[in-house]
Amino acid sequence: MDAFLDLFLNYLAVERGLSDNTLEAYSRDLNRYLIFLKRNRVAQPDGITAGTITGFLTALKEEDLSPRSRARALAALRSFHKFLLAEGHAGSNPTLQISTPKAIRPLPKLLSTDEVQRLLEAPVSQSPLDLRDRAMLEVLYACGLRVSELIGLKAGDIRFDIGCLMAMGKGSKQRMVPMGDSALETLQDYLNYGRNALVGAKPTPMLFLNRSGNGLTRQGFWKMIKRRAQEAGIVKNITPHTLRHSFATHLLENGADLRAVQTMLGHADISTTQIYTHVIQQRLKQVHEQHHPRG
Repeated sequence: MDAFLDLFLNYLAVERGLSDNTLEAYSRDLNRYLIFLKRNRVAQPDGITAGTITGFLTALKEEDLSPRSRARALAALRSFHKFLLAEGHAGSNPTLQISTPKAIRPLPKLLSTDEVQRLLEAPVSQSPLDLRDRAMLEVLYACGLRVSELIGLKAGDIRFDIGCLMAMGKGSKQRMVPMGDSALETLQDYLNYGRNALVGAKPTPMLFLNRSGNGLTRQGFWKMIKRRAQEAGIVKNITPHTLRHSFATHLLENGADLRAVQTMLGHADISTTQIYTHVIQQRLKQVHEQHHPRG
């Protein structure tokens, strides 16, 4: 089964062009599945039945994995067995008879517009790192990027002439995202006075650099936004995705079209974007309960 998994992951990487993060998630879930199969002495695809799949999902539940995590694992199994059947390595797909565990999708955590303003103003000096941090936070909120898209930006991805940037999203899909004047100005300041001071001996095309002159990592940005939130007096547990959620919700609250927000976020399915309408409904309900005499 290990050999079949290697073939599948290679197929996902080469033919479907999935990102490293997505490949890592598939690999993690399927390696756990293969360990389960080995424990149950299943060595070939045709030895796997619907009962085997059910047993694996039950084992995940006993490990206290959430319905969402179990649903993600089942999705990986479905893709894996579909591949085995299509490539002639198996005579059937045992996952077809299995229903997906129902997951209650949590509503995303947000910042208020006041909290966003305080966060964006946290880097106060004109040092190269403060200029970088201010530009990164402004761009993240202005464009609703994923953190991988933000740190993956190259200097050439910024189109100052039309006020947009080119983001490389999931599945290597590129999209154009508009930026506001504030983000453009802070980004221009960083390019003029910050980035050149951070560039090392070996120039890099990456837009946002660390102290060593290399592209900033996910971990580096995670630490930075946590520190800046603390400086801004924000007590919420903030993550890079919090600004993406806030971007989408604030747009919809101010009358933006759902389809336009979907395009800017890079969502393949509009149902993913619709979660933000539920956030708005919940916030309106809270306001009503708090302020209406009979709420």
